[in-house]
Amino acid sequence: MPIQNTAPAKKPSRIQLRNRKKILDAALEVFSTHGYRGATLDQIAEHAGLSKPNILYYFDGKEAIHVTLLNKLMETWLDPLHEMDPNGEPLKEICAYVRRKAQMSREFPRESRLFANEILQGAPRMGPHLLSDLKPLFDEKTKVIQGWMDAGKINKVDPRHLIFSIWATTQHYADFEAQVSVLTPDEDDILTSAETYLDTLFRNLLGVNP
Repeated sequence: MPIQNTAPAKKPSRIQLRNRKKILDAALEVFSTHGYRGATLDQIAEHAGLSKPNILYYFDGKEAIHVTLLNKLMETWLDPLHEMDPNGEPLKEICAYVRRKAQMSREFPRESRLFANEILQGAPRMGPHLLSDLKPLFDEKTKVIQGWMDAGKINKVDPRHLIFSIWATTQHYADFEAQVSVLTPDEDDILTSAETYLDTLFRNLLGVNP
């Protein structure tokens, strides 16, 4: 009878963890700039300062790196929607969500473009996550918002399109950063004024009229 190896899996060394992080950081830059189809392992290796064989020691290929990044991104991407409190004050909760999404464009512009590129391609690698993670949360929060509207706490609009509008207006500053920079050359921090504008926009849309 063969002897089974019950020894625990060996933990990666500090060098291995460091190299893995370097690869993922480099890949994020390459994928967010060139998209999945335009990115190559050679580009990732160059940005990481590692050889291509070294990249393949840690990951099976370009798709494995891309999927790893997307898996890490999904949790971060859903956090602001998770934080919308059904028991909170509706207008305050929605405006806080808008603000968190705008801040994500400031803090994670490359991740936003990575996500956008994946969706533009039909979500071939993220599709299962959209169904298993995003869809239930989206349905849950639209019901919460609809409940606030039915109770007369905020103006009635389609809660699905409300969330889509929040995504569109906040993620625009990351996904179209090159265009925004050209059009607002004299403003060093466009997202500060954007947050103020978006807060006013959604308060005017949702604030209950006297």
